[in-house]
Amino acid sequence: MDDVYNELIMEHSMNSYNKKNLDCPHYSELGHNPNCGDEITLELKLNGDVIEDMAFHGHGCAISQASASIMIDTLKGKTVKEAKDIIETFIGMIKREITDENELQKLEDAIAFRNVSNMPARVKCALLAWHTVEDILKKSETKGNGSISCCTGD
Repeated sequence: MDDVYNELIMEHSMNSYNKKNLDCPHYSELGHNPNCGDEITLELKLNGDVIEDMAFHGHGCAISQASASIMIDTLKGKTVKEAKDIIETFIGMIKREITDENELQKLEDAIAFRNVSNMPARVKCALLAWHTVEDILKKSETKGNGSISCCTGD
C-alpha cells in the first residue's frame, strides 16, 4: 500500500493540474517554509459557504507540491466547516495525534501523507498548504480581511 501512496505523491508533485492561477480568486495567501525554502501561493474561490475552486503556484520539494495539490482535490466542493474538520484531521494525523482509521477516512487521498510523520524534516513540507488554507479560512470569516477581488460583481 505504501507504494500506491508514493506513486500518488509523485504523480501530484510532477503533474499537478491544480498548479495554476485562478481567474479572479476571492482569497490569495502566501505560505512559506523558511527551513527549506518551500513557497506556495494558494488561491481560493468561495460560493457562499462552499469552496468552489482552489489552485496554487510556487516552488518546493515533491512533498510540499503534492500535499498542496492533493489538499485542493480533497477540499474542493466542501463547506468551510467540513474543510476545517478535514484540515484539523490532517494536521492531527501528521502530528500523530489522530490515528483512528475511521476518522482518517475523511482525508481521502491525503491519507497518503501518513508516513511523513516518520520524517521530521518533511513534516513542515506536508503541512505548508494546509496551514495556508487554514489562514485563508480564518480571514474569510472576517469577510474582507486579507481578501482580494479582481472581478466586479463579487
